[in-house]
Amino acid sequence: MVLNRAAAALDWVMDKSLVLGYTRVGPALRRAWWPHDPAPGALVGRHVLVTGASGGLGLATARGLARLGATVHLTGRDASRLDTARSALLEEQPLAEVVTHAADVSDLAGTAEFARAFAVEVPRLHAVVHNAGVMPPQRTTTPEGHELALATHVLGPHVLTYGLRGPLAGGRVVLVTSGGAYGQRLDADDPEYTEAGRGAYSAVTAYARTKRMQLVLAELWARDLDADGIRVHSMHPGWADTPGVTDSLPRFAALAGPLLRDADSGADTAVWLAATSDAIGTGGLWHDRRRRSRHYLPVGVGTAEDVEAFWRFVRDETGVPASGAGRDDGPGA
Repeated sequence: MVLNRAAAALDWVMDKSLVLGYTRVGPALRRAWWPHDPAPGALVGRHVLVTGASGGLGLATARGLARLGATVHLTGRDASRLDTARSALLEEQPLAEVVTHAADVSDLAGTAEFARAFAVEVPRLHAVVHNAGVMPPQRTTTPEGHELALATHVLGPHVLTYGLRGPLAGGRVVLVTSGGAYGQRLDADDPEYTEAGRGAYSAVTAYARTKRMQLVLAELWARDLDADGIRVHSMHPGWADTPGVTDSLPRFAALAGPLLRDADSGADTAVWLAATSDAIGTGGLWHDRRRRSRHYLPVGVGTAEDVEAFWRFVRDETGVPASGAGRDDGPGA
């Protein structure tokens, strides 16, 4: 969507100011010019998978998708929390089709097995929304030996996306990232965020590092999956009043207080990306239904060599090749 000059200037100022763009002020003003809502019933008869859907942004995303008629599949680590989330959705929308699947995306082998079973159950999948997120207070590794944030935000989603490549043909993939990615550059030398020589572990830094990786991963997926007609986008929700913020960043949540968006506002762009009929291409980073730059300033931009090394690392650690079996196609610059 092309904005008039005044709206484009205001949108740019809001985006760069953070407070105006990331808080509830953002959607309150941007609704005046952002793209139209998806048509009612836009997702009737279509299946959408949402990871990390037992609360917060994931549950809000599922709610928005169900309102548009989708059969929504919720995943999360805790089966009882998923059941509670399903009950909440059905209480609001009694005719909604909501299915739960207990699955831990940080478990790569388990995720591969889940994808195989899900592909049999749902042979045509309209979209997957990767929302699962963690911010462990101390450096934590999975039983497979991967740093937990990396496994949850990068490696697991890669396994799941490629495991569902067949059912997703012609569909969409949405990665829910974070504005925190702007504060980090792609670290292809130490993707596992080892502590040696780097000082104390920072949960916020670990989270932001992997969110930067997600922005790069979305571009790489977009290139590689284009042959199957799969459209890939990343989005960031702004600052939303969800457990991910209030529990992990209590000081920030206390300071931001009433300026925080509600979960539905934070999830809006993810729902829109999954449902819109607008021609929006592939590979973009979005916020408040508008494509955004991947870097706040033109500094710290990863080199083509960094991107290639990162792509090779992801494929090596997951065992999932970039393109069909036996191929080892590297990314472009």
